[in-house]
Amino acid sequence: MPTFRSTAAPGAGRGNLAESLQQALFAHQNGDLVEAARLYKVILRKQPDHFDALNLLGMVEGQRGRWDKAERLIGDALKRNDRIAEVWSNLGNVQHQRGRYEEAIKSFDRALDLDPGHPTALNNRGNALLALGRSEEALASLDAALTADPGFAGARHNRGVALRGLGRNAEALEDFDKALALAPGAGPFHADRASTLVALGRMPEALAAFERAVALDPRNVDALYNRGVALLRQLQIDDALASFEQVLAIDPSHAASYSNRGTALVQLGRIDEALESFDRALHQDSSLLVALTEKGTAALSNGRDEAAADAFERLVARDSDYPYALGNLLYARAFCCEWSTFSVLRSLVMQGVESGQPSVLPGHFLALTDSPALQLRATQAWVREQNLPAEAGVRSPSIRRPNSDGHEKIRLAYVSGNFNDHPMPMLLAGLFEQHDRSRFETTAISLGVDDGSAMRQRMTQAFDHFIDVRAMPDEAVAGLLESRETDIVVDLMGFTQGGRPGIFLLRPADIQVSYMGYCGTTALDCIDYVIADRCVIPDDDRQFYTEKVVHLPDSYFGNDNTRVIAGHMPTRLEAGLPESGFVFCCFNNHYKITPEIFAGWMRLLASVEGSALWLLEPNATAQRNLRQAAKEHGVSPDRIVFAGRVSPAEHLARHRLADLVLDTLPYNAHTTACDALWAGVPVLTRMGDAFPGRVAASVLNAAGLPELITSSESEYEALALRLAREPETLAGLRRKIAAQRDRCPLFDTDRFRRHIEAAYTTMYERHRRGEPPESFAVEPVSPAPVSPR
Repeated sequence: MPTFRSTAAPGAGRGNLAESLQQALFAHQNGDLVEAARLYKVILRKQPDHFDALNLLGMVEGQRGRWDKAERLIGDALKRNDRIAEVWSNLGNVQHQRGRYEEAIKSFDRALDLDPGHPTALNNRGNALLALGRSEEALASLDAALTADPGFAGARHNRGVALRGLGRNAEALEDFDKALALAPGAGPFHADRASTLVALGRMPEALAAFERAVALDPRNVDALYNRGVALLRQLQIDDALASFEQVLAIDPSHAASYSNRGTALVQLGRIDEALESFDRALHQDSSLLVALTEKGTAALSNGRDEAAADAFERLVARDSDYPYALGNLLYARAFCCEWSTFSVLRSLVMQGVESGQPSVLPGHFLALTDSPALQLRATQAWVREQNLPAEAGVRSPSIRRPNSDGHEKIRLAYVSGNFNDHPMPMLLAGLFEQHDRSRFETTAISLGVDDGSAMRQRMTQAFDHFIDVRAMPDEAVAGLLESRETDIVVDLMGFTQGGRPGIFLLRPADIQVSYMGYCGTTALDCIDYVIADRCVIPDDDRQFYTEKVVHLPDSYFGNDNTRVIAGHMPTRLEAGLPESGFVFCCFNNHYKITPEIFAGWMRLLASVEGSALWLLEPNATAQRNLRQAAKEHGVSPDRIVFAGRVSPAEHLARHRLADLVLDTLPYNAHTTACDALWAGVPVLTRMGDAFPGRVAASVLNAAGLPELITSSESEYEALALRLAREPETLAGLRRKIAAQRDRCPLFDTDRFRRHIEAAYTTMYERHRRGEPPESFAVEPVSPAPVSPR
């Protein structure tokens, strides 16, 4: 912080002027700036060129924030006498406050020419250098100030700021502690110490320091704001929201607080208020692009696809090089099936990925490219940009010393935010329930909300331990897993919505595994294994994964063979379908539909008279765009039918109205492929090159239906056309699915359970022997006897 000092000595001036000056100094030093200014002006009316009065009144005006008057008055003092170092230092302070840092440094240098060891000028020069980001030079100046005056608390504090700017946070903390020993009541010192503790990952201490700073100065906006940011990181959402609202009560124009307030409101599920808060942030500061990013992300995560696309369009218009802006826009437009600039945007995103730029989020990119090499590059760019390992800063990813005693059972924990009404537990509930409790002790680490659903209740009963950690920060969750001596932790989310990679960066378990929720590499050294199969990750593709690859037999994709299909199947009329004609169906999420895939579907509709395309009901913009695209392909928009949302059991039942399910690429049907096959409907896929585009092929192989896997666009369309034109061939496929559904590996939950448990056991035994992770394949178990249904 800049420091003002007076040049006046006792008795300075003549006669009554000297007495007036002493009275003014007394008022000034006791904080009565109004009285001090009045008395300095009295002196100047009597003697306009009074050096001390000019300089000191300039200091008063500076302390009152009237920087133009302050600069004029101190400048007038220097015209009378330019040989006093303190006055040049005061001028430098004013210039600093007006943002003219280079001029300020010149003024401090003039002061130091007159008095090379002047501690105040050295300190304030260091402060100006800090404002210019010249931390090394600032540190040298501050060291000189402390040599001149070792007890100078302000210089010691500023030295800590310089060290923090150089990334030397541990040393910075030492200086802040020393500064506070000299000036324990300095609120800003506590605030900067708190921010440094945040950088060091010492969050409880940081929050205590912020509380001290706010207690000393309840209107310290910076302390209140940074406390809110720290609370937000600690998932103390209500307290964070209160802190941001305290800032806004003091400074209603504080844009960053509106933005972070919006982020807190998103966490609380108050989406409309959150979007409004982001808009208010942008109203206050249109250059606060992080608010646009947060708004778009919040909107997209909560089904506000049009609002998300609008936010990202505004972001790209402001700064197309902003991290992930182009990728976010492309992804949001994909949800709206807005393809007018799809090819151009995709090309720009690809160029960014190829050059190593942060142009697209890893999870989004899975739906935009069929190249495993590019998917790896995009994820590596994200990991670098986030600086995740450095942020964690607790334990480097490495194998810990094996526990020579081991545990009676392998302690296995699954981490997910989706232990509720979500596709993941619909597929894996049987696995969780059927784990061999004689060999495994299972724990669910739940990151998500309790939605009160029947599935949530089922999940709480499916594990030996079900722990809700949604309000716990990453460090606390990692500490919990470590305290429980977890042997294997399985991340079921990766970089999908709500994923928390920070937990795994702290390496709370001996063995860390990526499975099911994320079909790509995490590019994180702390993830030891990815569970897959030879179809989704062929041996030649292991080079594109930082994890060691575990191949399960059959398919890596788990299924619960107790899923219920509703007894009532709606009529075509009830489902909004034409009463006759072939029904092509795709219930994949609409962001997976690319213009190329859609064009192929339109060729099929044009070739099969009376046929219809049955899709899940998307947002209004996507519906409008899809119907318009059909029209542009020469197909009546009425031939596209949208299916509304129903319960999972009813959804499975209505599948039977479809004749053939058509898959998408580069992101296949995953859960939706299993849904269709469980309901007895054939799924036609085109197998791609990357994991997301090979899942349906994996599923079809495990279902005993390799004949429905194609490898090119022409083969895909030709087979779809053939099945539409050959009813008996299609009927034969349906009979085959019905005959082998209950005995094929895809829906043999217990067979799958034994395979994945064999994988976990191999990982565990390697670790017990002190061996590093290595890729391996699980041998298939003998078929389990088929129970009559």
